[in-house]
Amino acid sequence: MDRVDWHILEELQADARLSFNELSRRVRLSPPAVAERVRRLQDSGVLTGYHAAVDLERVGRPVRAVVVMDCYGPTCLLRDPDVATWPEVRQLYRVTGQGCSVLMVAVPTMPAFEELIDRLARYGRPSSSMVLADLLPWKPVEPA
Repeated sequence: MDRVDWHILEELQADARLSFNELSRRVRLSPPAVAERVRRLQDSGVLTGYHAAVDLERVGRPVRAVVVMDCYGPTCLLRDPDVATWPEVRQLYRVTGQGCSVLMVAVPTMPAFEELIDRLARYGRPSSSMVLADLLPWKPVEPA
């Protein structure tokens, strides 16, 4: 990746809805050249998709938490592919250290959170921390 590719990524991370015409103006290339570079970034797997940022509180999921699961063996949460489809689970990571996985979850109420913890307990021991504030909810990727 060269400086122009990074400039394209910077602009798309700031606003993925930019037209090729506007993006080409910002990076000082022709629209066909920008379209080709974006296509190459997609084909190589650098660009994996375009997403809308959604305010979870405004869509009825204000209770958010980080849940670390300590489970092992045949009942491990990571062996159940359905867990990733639960609407409460926003992100799921396999990790090292304390526990085997970390889940980012969002639910409408504390009783709903309690029900989710009870469901997770079938897989092992959940340990949770409530999210109090988004201090850095998202950060664009920059060159290393």
